[in-house]
Amino acid sequence: MSDAANLAVLRDRIRRIEQPAAGINGVVPFGCAALDCALPGGGLARGAVHEILGQAGDEEDGAAAAGFAASIIARLGAGPVLWCLKRPDLYGPGLLAHGLGPARLVLVSAPRDDRILWAVEEGLRAARAAGLAAVVGEVGRLPMVAGRRLQLAAERTGAIALLLRRWRSGDEAAAERNRPSAAVTRWRIASLPAAEIPGEKGIGRPRWRVELLRCRGGAPASWEMEVADATGHVCVPAELADRPPARRYSLGPSLRRAG
Repeated sequence: MSDAANLAVLRDRIRRIEQPAAGINGVVPFGCAALDCALPGGGLARGAVHEILGQAGDEEDGAAAAGFAASIIARLGAGPVLWCLKRPDLYGPGLLAHGLGPARLVLVSAPRDDRILWAVEEGLRAARAAGLAAVVGEVGRLPMVAGRRLQLAAERTGAIALLLRRWRSGDEAAAERNRPSAAVTRWRIASLPAAEIPGEKGIGRPRWRVELLRCRGGAPASWEMEVADATGHVCVPAELADRPPARRYSLGPSLRRAG
């Protein structure tokens, strides 16, 4: 094969690697025009790895990130969810408020990131046969090689992998926060002060700032989102319904961790 032919083959491989993952296994729409329009294919890519980070103290606790993950899983329909974590600190009622019933969870506990990543990869490989709706892994370190292995495993079965990045210290967070990643999207979720409800003292609608930090085939963006129902569906707040498109949309109630 000539050098020109080799170069053409190489370019074709690069194009296929860099193409948005949405075209391979389809997408899961959020049901919110502004959010879906920011994602290639109009939703969160199936058969892909998606990273979810917290902000400030939540980089360790992972409460908002877990709530966001639960809202995504609630949109995937029925089926068990493999959730791999180091500490058994999930809060069942909080997950249920986001539409993820604790009875759907299959929990795997491991003491180290490499074992968590191994369990996530094995879960992705078995996802189709086991009927898994999604695979979730809570990790601190995510080596590029491990991330690529997870992405390949997700593409083969069409499963969604959600990696919640939880760091034990500021030093670990600083070292890992901006490392390159093989994930198709990377999100950061931060809690915001609740929106006041007229006539209700001390009661408000919990809100998040949802940032799309990285998206293969897309551009970064951010939104302020308010509480929706327990189905995980997003909706425009009533006071914004007749106004031009704004970046305030709802996801689900805040999630606290047990312990």
